[in-house]
Amino acid sequence: MNKNLIVLGSGPAGLTSAIYGARGGLDVTVVSGLEPGGQLMLTTDVENFPGFEEPILGPVLMQAMRGQAQRLGVKFIEDVVKSVDFSSRPFKVSVGDQTLEGGAVIVATGASSKWIGLESEQRLRGKGVSSCATCDGFFFKGKDIVLVGGGDVAMEDANFLTKFANKVTVIHRRNELRASHVLQQRAFSNAKITFIWDSVVEEILGKDVVEGARIKNVKTGELSELKCHGVFVAIGHKPNTEILQGQLELDAKGYAVTKELNSSSVKGVFVAGDVFDHVYRQAVTAAGTGCSAAMDAIRYLEEAN
Repeated sequence: MNKNLIVLGSGPAGLTSAIYGARGGLDVTVVSGLEPGGQLMLTTDVENFPGFEEPILGPVLMQAMRGQAQRLGVKFIEDVVKSVDFSSRPFKVSVGDQTLEGGAVIVATGASSKWIGLESEQRLRGKGVSSCATCDGFFFKGKDIVLVGGGDVAMEDANFLTKFANKVTVIHRRNELRASHVLQQRAFSNAKITFIWDSVVEEILGKDVVEGARIKNVKTGELSELKCHGVFVAIGHKPNTEILQGQLELDAKGYAVTKELNSSSVKGVFVAGDVFDHVYRQAVTAAGTGCSAAMDAIRYLEEAN
């Protein structure tokens, strides 16, 4: 039996896959990837991951997951995958100057939030700047928030944030939303949501925490400043699937297509977390799919040998 399981990615999905794979008797190697620890490494207090009575820092939670995997004998390669070959078995994964071979592979490379591209945005991430309303909205009770975007996710986030915020100001570069009619109407009828059209956020203000946003009208060039305590960016996510092009079936947006719960288009290659889940995108759901992907991989290897 080829008991080698290669896990691509080291966020909640990848590390949970590794833990279950190791406990299932497999030889597990994790390739940490471009963002070791995943998006939780950019999160401050995590209050919605079960098992912690008090908030836990995202990086601390990921370090604990990694330590658990290492205790079970999981090996880690701190590098990024250059290419994969899923055309024959054993599957091949090129990392640095070596080629790994595995009887099964779990792809947990995640998705990355699209950002505006400002220096101040990166500097203040986790200090008032966020791309996850469901993760961080709770911390803005009674505060004024700016939200950037105009699609379905943006309007869902705007409505969700009004559960906590005093006011949500949506900044959109066009003069109409791209969101579905139902979501638009829900946002327009929410008294806590206001809109600034034909505009972009040019700078996020504040030294150590968000204090406001400088806004530019794209038609007139006029600049204005708006005081706020948080800036939520909801302009979409990009799945980290570049290396999978031509190897796995991907949908129009680049997300891995699943045949069953965690099965990719190639038998023996499984997917977990945000690389295929563009609906929930939570640490706990990523961990759950990591568990099921590993159990599927164990079953596959047992049946294949």
